[in-house]
Amino acid sequence: MKKINIGYYFIVFASVIIVLAGIKSASEIIVPFLLSLFLAIILMPAYNYLSKKGLPDGVSLTVVIAIFILLLTLVAKLIGSSITDFNSNINNYSDKLGIYYHSLVHIASKVGIEISVDELSSMINSKQIMSFATSIMQGMGSMLTNGFVVLLTIIFMLVESKNFKSKITLIGKNNEAIEHIQTITSQIKGYMVLKAVISVFTGLIVWGSLLIVGTDYAFLWAVIAFLFNFIPNIGSIIAAVPAVLLTLVQLGAVSAVVVSGLYIAINVIIGSIVEPKVMGKGLGLSTLVVFLSLIFWGWLLGIVGMLLSIPLTIMVKIILDDNENTRWISVLLGSDYDIKETK
Repeated sequence: MKKINIGYYFIVFASVIIVLAGIKSASEIIVPFLLSLFLAIILMPAYNYLSKKGLPDGVSLTVVIAIFILLLTLVAKLIGSSITDFNSNINNYSDKLGIYYHSLVHIASKVGIEISVDELSSMINSKQIMSFATSIMQGMGSMLTNGFVVLLTIIFMLVESKNFKSKITLIGKNNEAIEHIQTITSQIKGYMVLKAVISVFTGLIVWGSLLIVGTDYAFLWAVIAFLFNFIPNIGSIIAAVPAVLLTLVQLGAVSAVVVSGLYIAINVIIGSIVEPKVMGKGLGLSTLVVFLSLIFWGWLLGIVGMLLSIPLTIMVKIILDDNENTRWISVLLGSDYDIKETK
């Protein structure tokens, strides 16, 4: 019987705690770096494509960065006024939701549940729920106030990506280790790019659907759907709540049910059919891990950490899965499909 070295695991656990404490204290530096890293990974295929078409690296880089800045500016302009207008009217929306609280209290009393409107409103703070998504957007906006630093970091990362493979090869003679590093980076890059494309597609569908229904600030909810699509399972639920509540107070219960149905349909079709077909199921995370990673990365790195929680956890899972000694942790993080696949 193999003896368990408790002292070794204690040292590893203590080391992890120290590293996490260091990351949290240095979050002001790490968060912009991580944001730049993920943006660079998403932009890399376009940069490589233009370079392969014969354009000089400098021209390819300029075109990609110019398009990125143009899109970012356009999105910021479109949602900036929406956020301001929505926040100025949020008290009005919250008061209108109070009418539905009275209806819920009346229905509850009929089935023998006694609860007051004040108790219900204290348990379900509609103002906080509706402003949560926009506070995420404002947090992202404040992060991009260091846009010049983020942009420079993205540029340097794209330039260095050309030589990354050569540098890894020069690290040492261990071909197996080099192959592991290249496998990890390619998997992370593939996941991020495909997830970004699917998220854009999701945002466009939400935008078009809400425009047809007539919900105000459709583009704002579409951008939020795009961002929260990086969080599987629960991300679409979080993104749907403010849009459904706004539709309820603006257009009534029937339209709110329609919007709820649209979000459910989008989640089922894209999350359960399209994504597994395009991305495969090997990188899946269990629902519990998704929820806990959202809390953990949000605590460690703030709002950006929440939005990047799943890509970060996927990165950790890929790295752990590539090592025989840590593969068991990757299995614990995995989804039900990973268990069925091994049987």
